[in-house]
Amino acid sequence: MEIGDVRVRLVHKEGILRAIASVTIDGCFVVHDIKIFEREGENFIGMPSRKTSEGEYKDIAHPINAETRAQLQEAILTRYREVLREEGQA
Repeated sequence: MEIGDVRVRLVHKEGILRAIASVTIDGCFVVHDIKIFEREGENFIGMPSRKTSEGEYKDIAHPINAETRAQLQEAILTRYREVLREEGQA
């Protein structure tokens, strides 16, 4: 899997949500609305999801194994840190 373009939009709100990302995979598939959260000084991603009728959130799209998730998270968080530096927030 080749992760190409990673776009990050910072979110300036209170709470743990820090940014929203979009990722292009293999030059032919894009995933929007990947959330970047911060909790206890650690950043992590949340895949796009929707609320079920039972009130739970279920991912709409997600990696199917830990290796792919780690690769995706690393690409997104690397770009997130770059955007923070560009904005003078790092």
